[in-house]
Amino acid sequence: MSLFLILAELEADIDLHLGRLLVLMGAFAGRKGEGEIRGLTKLAKLDFLLRYPLFLERALTARAVTKPANIGMQDYERLSVESRMVRFKYGPWDFRYRRLINILVARGLVHVDMASRTVSLSLTSKGMEAAQRLSSTREYADIRSRARLLRQHFDIQGTKLMRFVYQTFPEITTLRFGEEIAP
Repeated sequence: MSLFLILAELEADIDLHLGRLLVLMGAFAGRKGEGEIRGLTKLAKLDFLLRYPLFLERALTARAVTKPANIGMQDYERLSVESRMVRFKYGPWDFRYRRLINILVARGLVHVDMASRTVSLSLTSKGMEAAQRLSSTREYADIRSRARLLRQHFDIQGTKLMRFVYQTFPEITTLRFGEEIAP
């Protein structure tokens, strides 16, 4: 099987995306599981930084955070096709978020609350258990470390995070939809 087909198959594996989002939400839930992510925009921008460690590294530098040793970026992440992001309608926003959230809700892992026009996402107790289980595996170690960095340095209002992403990565706003964002 070609590398392209392997990467395409991995990208299509919904469970990888669900697991990554659970680990991210688990980091924001905190030890007691009471925290939440307020807003789909915030979720999208956090997940953008989580999925693409080259951009996370740039974002940490922009926030004057000394390069943390535990970012866990592997050589393949610097050089692979996976390290590149594609421009979607709302910036680095994957069109699948609503579907992924609906799956997490249907599985009883995530609770969605609407306040005004803002969607708040929190883990259910079952979701917290799943997030902790995934976070403790070797396969999710890098994701767990990055999610914790995001909580520590980017737990800000969604609108502020969106502005930060667009200021830090101005190339995102100038690309056409579907065009690759070079790291």
